[in-house]
Amino acid sequence: MIELRSDTFTLPTPAMLRAMGRARLGDDVYGEDPTVRELEEESARLLGKEAGCLMPSGTMANLASIMTHAPRGSKVLVGTESDIYVYEAGGASVCGGVVYEPVVNRPDGTLPLADLRAGFPDDPEDPQFALPSLICLENTQNRCGGVLLSFEYQREVRELADERGIGVHLDGARIFNAAVALGRPPADLAQYADSVQFCLSKGLSAPIGSMVVGSADFVRGVRRVRKMLGGGMRQAGLLAAAGLVALDDYERLAEDHDNALRLAKGLADIDGITVDPDAVQTNIVMFRVTAPGFTWQIFADAAARQGLAIAELGHGRLRAVTHRGVDSADIDAALAVVRRVIAQGAEA
Repeated sequence: MIELRSDTFTLPTPAMLRAMGRARLGDDVYGEDPTVRELEEESARLLGKEAGCLMPSGTMANLASIMTHAPRGSKVLVGTESDIYVYEAGGASVCGGVVYEPVVNRPDGTLPLADLRAGFPDDPEDPQFALPSLICLENTQNRCGGVLLSFEYQREVRELADERGIGVHLDGARIFNAAVALGRPPADLAQYADSVQFCLSKGLSAPIGSMVVGSADFVRGVRRVRKMLGGGMRQAGLLAAAGLVALDDYERLAEDHDNALRLAKGLADIDGITVDPDAVQTNIVMFRVTAPGFTWQIFADAAARQGLAIAELGHGRLRAVTHRGVDSADIDAALAVVRRVIAQGAEA
């Protein structure tokens, strides 16, 4: 099976497995796992922050960050297309008593500054209104097609947040993809955020885990919320060892970006497929099947029967995500499957 549903399907590399086998271990809930501590320090260094905390998942990492930033009864401004709003089960409301204020994403992933401003009541002393405590951005923006947020835009959001006295959290699940695509150090992409979450288990190919980085005080708060949510892990150095290998090799993500563009250009040449190769900025390709008789589900099922796994990601679009587990030959094979499925028709 050519697996393009997500970069979460990556498997640990032999180097990761070797590192996991020789990792020095301790009890991380006591703060005594040396490999976890090394990963946390390296993550903070790469992102230009004071401290880091290893989390079991990106969902918990975002949730713990929001709960640390945002008091109960306050609200967070989030994109309507953001993973935090769409895919994380309303956790900030359920667990943290925090209200989501959805702001419509532009196609480029940004949240219009005017709409962010509109999330603040004219009279903050009026007790009828929940007050914003946090703005959440996402880079790269998944449902907008793995697009990049510009430095200028992030600076403007930072200025707005400072003007209003609230924080900025960056869901940087794929921030290393963004760094590679922009040719900039990851710390540059994190400079306008108070806190950042990034996933080790997507394109970075580690088996489990995400990181939260921020100030030392903030990370202490995250660590407390992690424990409350049941995310405290014991000899977690087994996981951290794979994460350290992943961070040492993140520049290989450029290969995934090249393969995504190769896929998009190939899809653009197939009648019955609509895709914009110029919109592909990282490792995500969004496309539609316009051939007569096909729905996205009919097409995905037919492709799976011929050895290609893809999935829908909102608004009837199919998403293909390139990663370490697929190479250029797999991309060419995937394109061959798409051509066959279209040629055979929806009734095949």
